Amino acid sequence: VQLQASGGGLVQPGDSLTLSCAASGGTFSQLVMAWLRQAPGKEREPVASITSTGSHTSISDSVKGRFTISRDNTKNTVYLQMNNLEPEDTAVYYCAAKGRVALKYEYWGQGTLVTVSS
Repeated sequence: VQLQASGGGLVQPGDSLTLSCAASGGTFSQLVMAWLRQAPGKEREPVASITSTGSHTSISDSVKGRFTISRDNTKNTVYLQMNNLEPEDTAVYYCAAKGRVALKYEYWGQGTLVTVSS
């Protein structure tokens, strides 16, 4: 499975941004998908995840109410809608995928940089 993340960029505090992650080479509808991020000098942390059918999502407390994860299984793509961005959201955002019963994320995208600054 190959993952290609896109959509990062430089935005101002309070702005919105949508990240996309396109998957290829596997059966997307059988994959649990997630977004994780790594800020400068910090460890990578989970942001959001979504089940293979999209029926359930999990959002980190640090972004709850501002970020939404969704997926379109017809387009083999998962999205991260980010609203009301804060400077603390500055990080490299990675998409990741795993099989339904896998314990760890097996596939990773290359990361896309989001910078929130005035």
